[in-house]
Amino acid sequence: MAFAYDNVKLDKGMYQQAGKTFTQVLEGEDPSERYQGTALEGLDAFQRQLKRFDIKVRGAGSDVVEKFFRTADSAVLFPEYIARTVRQGMEEGNLLPRITAAVTRFDGMDYRSITAEAGGEERRLYRVEEGAAIPETTIRVQSSLVKLHKRGRMLVASYEAVRYQKLDLFSVTLRQMGAHIARQQLEDAVEVLVSGDGNDNAAPQDKTAAAGQLSYDDLVEFWAKFDPYEMNALLVSGDVMVKLLKLSEFQNPLPGLNFQGTGKLTTPLGAELMRTSVLPAGTAIGLDRRFALEQVQGGEVTVEYDKLIDRQLERAAITTISGCAKIFPPASRVLKV
Repeated sequence: MAFAYDNVKLDKGMYQQAGKTFTQVLEGEDPSERYQGTALEGLDAFQRQLKRFDIKVRGAGSDVVEKFFRTADSAVLFPEYIARTVRQGMEEGNLLPRITAAVTRFDGMDYRSITAEAGGEERRLYRVEEGAAIPETTIRVQSSLVKLHKRGRMLVASYEAVRYQKLDLFSVTLRQMGAHIARQQLEDAVEVLVSGDGNDNAAPQDKTAAAGQLSYDDLVEFWAKFDPYEMNALLVSGDVMVKLLKLSEFQNPLPGLNFQGTGKLTTPLGAELMRTSVLPAGTAIGLDRRFALEQVQGGEVTVEYDKLIDRQLERAAITTISGCAKIFPPASRVLKV
């Protein structure tokens, strides 16, 4: 049975179509719907092209980098392979999606978010008598722009240096680059949560009763200040994590068995506990991840496809543009230990 993916013409112009990724353009040429009920069902258009040129990118039998450059058509696939592998590294162990309420895609560098205000007691839904005015919640545009940041890494290697390297091993380096980019984006998010996004919305800061010490009472009081929100996520620095694990409340058998069996930590207050080295020592950030943070993405992972296709790997940039904005400022607070 002949398949259409064998006859797709690949060229650099597929990376240049405005508003579309390479895979989206490829899907337009070779829709996945055609393959329902076949052995190729479940593969996207890019994966079918890898099969077309018999390029294996993972596992013990993975091919070498040179396999991408056997033909002019297959060389066009190399930048997308780079982008996908870097994106995989960004997603592995990335904490940002676990603290983000919404993701907005925006084509530009300056973004203006929205916020909502309900003054006084208008948060409460009182009974409205006949003819009386209904309390209002006002949604308005933020007064200050949210600046997006371009983050990336430079791939520095000659084609001669990597041409015989296995793709499986090469992917490890690319995933590490993605992990570095994700860490930088998390640093941006933490900065917004703590200091605000330029709209006078820095997080309130609380302190423990005794400097340098953390008690269960401190946690309970911190948790109670979130009303009417709920503290369902807790970002902590390494030293704060150690102090938390030493609390007697963490010695309860059930949380202990959960940690030993799955490696996942939960606090006695029900919030997901996440340790990160981007926080300064003695710092914890509690938030209601349903309402606190908006991530703004200026596009997908971008690679310098011309250089990569032409085997000019010496200095090929891999970048992404993103930023963060606060949605409801009271939905996050900082605890200094």
